Amino acid sequence: MTESKNWKKFPTLFSLYIAQSVPMSFFSTVVPVIMRQENYSLESIGLLQLVKLPWIIKFLWAPFIDNHSRNTKDLKKWIVLSEVFYAIVICSIAFLNLQTDFTLIVVLMVIAFTASATQDIATDAFAILILKKEERSLGNSMQTAGSFLGALLGTGVLLIAYSFFGWSVFLFILAGFVLFAIIPLKFYKISRTIEKRPGYRVTLPEIGRFFKQPGIPKRVLLLVFYYSGFIGVLTMLKPLLVDLGYNIKQIGFMSGIVGTSIATGSALLAGLVLKKTGIKPAAILLSLVGISAASYFWWLSGINAPTLFMVYAGIILIWGTYGASSVIIYTSSMEVVRPGAAGTDFTMQIVITHISSLAVAVSSGKIADTIGYQGLFGVEIILGIITLAIVIFTLPKTTRK
Repeated sequence: MTESKNWKKFPTLFSLYIAQSVPMSFFSTVVPVIMRQENYSLESIGLLQLVKLPWIIKFLWAPFIDNHSRNTKDLKKWIVLSEVFYAIVICSIAFLNLQTDFTLIVVLMVIAFTASATQDIATDAFAILILKKEERSLGNSMQTAGSFLGALLGTGVLLIAYSFFGWSVFLFILAGFVLFAIIPLKFYKISRTIEKRPGYRVTLPEIGRFFKQPGIPKRVLLLVFYYSGFIGVLTMLKPLLVDLGYNIKQIGFMSGIVGTSIATGSALLAGLVLKKTGIKPAAILLSLVGISAASYFWWLSGINAPTLFMVYAGIILIWGTYGASSVIIYTSSMEVVRPGAAGTDFTMQIVITHISSLAVAVSSGKIADTIGYQGLFGVEIILGIITLAIVIFTLPKTTRK
């Protein structure tokens, strides 16, 4: 079977991204709920957010993976070793008590997330290596859909499983799932070699040279603003639902189940659209959809008692925008990586979107407190328009993907 006909790469990527996102979703969103039920302080629950730090600084060790990877075989070793270590750490947490070993559990969770971030670097480099240009849209839809489906499983299905099995047994099941999800990697046999100059190494100065390439400063501007026009809406969605009178169980279903499912579906659909249109037309379309989402919530927040149908329409619109937009940013990021530095270059770009999105998310609460939801959503509309202009003037014309 030739590589162009090898469909196994897509379920392989899908399963790898599920493998990394399920435990991460459980630890970062479900454990705080468990802690609150155990009467932990909000300060302690806030401390738990430190476990996400490795995903923000993972670009620091991405060069090490690039420098020690010559082909798909090396990248597969990185993935497998990271996931096995990830599972071992999860199993070790199963022997601890959340009440008496909280600090140690947080430390081990940071270590586990470091392993997960390492797997992500290697998987991204692996995806770039095995996907042809015309396959990248579908490959990135697998990546995004896998991540959202993993979040859905981690915060929904597995929370129910936790209520049945309890802390220790459940964590063993979670570790088993991580190992099970990397099985498809074993059946992907096609080998590819990473093209790099003899003696080439990714160093700190070499990372800096990435940003000095023609067109990259514009690229950075796009990465900084790309999610800004709707991420504030997504951040304030749950508080808005609370203020509209919905309870925790309803909000969990509306945003955690319905919203994440919509994001998964829109990611898969975006891959097909992107293949038909190319990156720039799809990015322009998604920017317009993002502006529409912010505008819809601006209108919705001005209504005294919006109906359930109106609320669900907004949830579908904002989560659909988020899922599809992620495919656009991942696919376009693959287009500008350098041979031999794929993991580093891709990671740097995605970290920029994480940091800028975090800045908008943090600011959105302050803005909403100051000028209300409608004022915040008005600001999001303006940011969306700015993003549309940046997309139009910074993205080059591209062929279909």
